[in-house]
Amino acid sequence: MYTLLKGIAAAPGIGMGKAAAKGQRPEQRQADAAASVSLTPQAAEEELLRYGLAAEVAARELEELAERTRERMGAEEAEIFETHLLLFGDEEFDGGIRRRIRGERKPAALAVEETASEVAALLESLDDEYLSGRAADIRDVAARLLRHLAGEGGSESAAVLRGAEEQAAGKESEPAAGPPVLLAADLSPSDTAQLDKSAAAGFATAAGGRTSHSAIMARSLGIPAVVGLGPALLAAMADARYVIVDGDAGVLHINPGDALIGEYERRQREAEERARSYGRLLAEETRSQDGRRVELAANIGSARDARAAAAAGAEGVGLFRTEFLYMDREALPSEDEQFAAYREAVEAFNAKRQPVVIRTLDIGGDKKLPYLPLPQEENPFLGHRAIRLCLDQTDLFRTQLRAILRASAYGNVKILFPMIAALSEWRRAKALLDATKEELAREGLPFNAETETGIMIEIPAAALMADRFAKEVDFFSIGTNDLVQYTLAADRMNERLAYLTDPFYPAVLRLIDRVIRAARAEGKWTGMCGEMAGHPLALPILLGLGLQEFSMSAPSILPARSWLARLDSRECEALAAEALELEEPDEVRALVEARFPFLAAGQA
Repeated sequence: MYTLLKGIAAAPGIGMGKAAAKGQRPEQRQADAAASVSLTPQAAEEELLRYGLAAEVAARELEELAERTRERMGAEEAEIFETHLLLFGDEEFDGGIRRRIRGERKPAALAVEETASEVAALLESLDDEYLSGRAADIRDVAARLLRHLAGEGGSESAAVLRGAEEQAAGKESEPAAGPPVLLAADLSPSDTAQLDKSAAAGFATAAGGRTSHSAIMARSLGIPAVVGLGPALLAAMADARYVIVDGDAGVLHINPGDALIGEYERRQREAEERARSYGRLLAEETRSQDGRRVELAANIGSARDARAAAAAGAEGVGLFRTEFLYMDREALPSEDEQFAAYREAVEAFNAKRQPVVIRTLDIGGDKKLPYLPLPQEENPFLGHRAIRLCLDQTDLFRTQLRAILRASAYGNVKILFPMIAALSEWRRAKALLDATKEELAREGLPFNAETETGIMIEIPAAALMADRFAKEVDFFSIGTNDLVQYTLAADRMNERLAYLTDPFYPAVLRLIDRVIRAARAEGKWTGMCGEMAGHPLALPILLGLGLQEFSMSAPSILPARSWLARLDSRECEALAAEALELEEPDEVRALVEARFPFLAAGQA
């Protein structure tokens, strides 16, 4: 029976294939079976040894998985597994398991299951979106341990997909053969990281949102995905034979008819043809239809990301998130370590002297460093983070500034200060930068004394004072993810407030307009590094408002270049003026869709 389910569009594209349903995990059944067992002291010591061996193998797997993920997706995604590794030395998790085995004489499987449940439940009970979201990481590591204790190992999702392919082989009754589509209650980061297009045409889950780890990884891997389908997916999985995942519309078609399959096959062919056509744009400048020049840059987290972005057609880096150099370590990175990473990223774009905007450390609040003790905060997104932390810990800050300035000798570096709310913060940060320049000059170390310095506009207070900031800074970079969150007073990690975390609210557009106008009045430039910069429907509005640099994920660059080439900037100016007078985000989107249907259809 045909069923249509509506969920959340997590990763774009169309995935079609035989349904592969992921059910109850074997490691859960193993723990259930061990529940009634009580061990002798000698048996408990043997179980402790068995757990230690399983933990050692699991840790090696995670190290390998982190490295593969870094190569395939980048530093941000690999950080998930580096965080998992820290659990093996964690007193609550690893220590709790060992205490249950030796002290309570419980089998290793049961000790892992009980400890993971206890720690995950504690995290979920906290009034902190970031920490409660890490409960999934606890369960992922526990599942890996339990598989090794059962002697099974590997990824359950990979096994499910292989089984689906084997069942489909040779069945003439099935539509054209190809990778299956994975259906599951949820996918762990480990499950998702081991998928690729050759193994899975797409996936759909009952749980999850656009910010879940599985969704983030699916977008990096280019695997179409729909999440948040709810209990309806679980009820339909048993009867699902062939499915279509529409990651653009956020829908799942279960057991579609031939006509619908044919329509989606046609759409797939058109999408493939568009992707091939983007190749001709790799070496081209980004210009509107009437010749207005803008820059399309990339958001990166590592030097490896910089090389990939350059190969994908980026005209520079609009945001280098330096915090990934600090995470999942036992100590702060040295000046030389940082200098080497920044220099490598800069040199990837130095052939054309293309800009690399390096943001100073944006840590604290919701992003923790284990070696940098920070107090627990009730409202971490409004807390002691980013520039606020750096202005308090000036030794840490000046080490990073030295490394960035030294890298400026090797290319077109620009320095970006995050989370600036007041002119006094900007002036203190700039004074420290100037003092660092004097220090390097005395030491005879080369650097570019004219390195441009700007601020992120992500706090409404800074947007409202943009005319004053513009007299002192060299540029603005608008961080729409946080600007939307702070303007609408809506936590962007809270799925229940998703309707408010929308950059198309006219209140947000008016702040963006104010910032760009203030910069232009002082002869300064404005970029944008939030997700809005790569949104197809936002492009004509931002072009019309006068944005000069659009920074986005590397895969979005060539489609955006193609779309901008079809836009007349004068027509976009009129559209932007009209959008500023509207009242609701849906009205803004409808305006753009009516004026530029090709953007609504995602065509280029």
